[in-house]
Amino acid sequence: MSEIRYYTEEGLKKLKDELHHMKSVERPRISQQIADARDKGDLSENAEYDAAKEAQGLLEMKIAKMENIVANARIIDESQIDSSKALILSTVKIKNVKNGMEVAYTLVAESEANLKEKKISVDSPIGKGLLGKEVGDIADVDTPGGKMEFEIIEITR
Repeated sequence: MSEIRYYTEEGLKKLKDELHHMKSVERPRISQQIADARDKGDLSENAEYDAAKEAQGLLEMKIAKMENIVANARIIDESQIDSSKALILSTVKIKNVKNGMEVAYTLVAESEANLKEKKISVDSPIGKGLLGKEVGDIADVDTPGGKMEFEIIEITR
């Protein structure tokens, strides 16, 4: 059973583009490698053939997984997001209670997370700690470096 995951239109398009690339570019390339290796003769001692077959198996596994993700993906209707609570696609400005440092993150699906763009996954420790919180709440977050406390300063869409 697969779980439903939520994506922005942009995030789902990236997934579909990646799946299309694997099917239309990678799959034919590996098939050609197998054919080229097969033409070289004895398959029992052909390392090139074995490597190409293994690459094909891995690619088919990735394609199947990606197809499953796309099939269970749902697009988030950004107009329906409640900005009183930290939810997926909310931009949450937080303050580290210990050192007073402030930062804003947008909560996104795991596949769309990009720290350089200040997009963090709702499945990350900080993302999980912020979900459902309101302005003024303190989020206790268990991080690999220990427990941290963040005050929710502002929530926007």
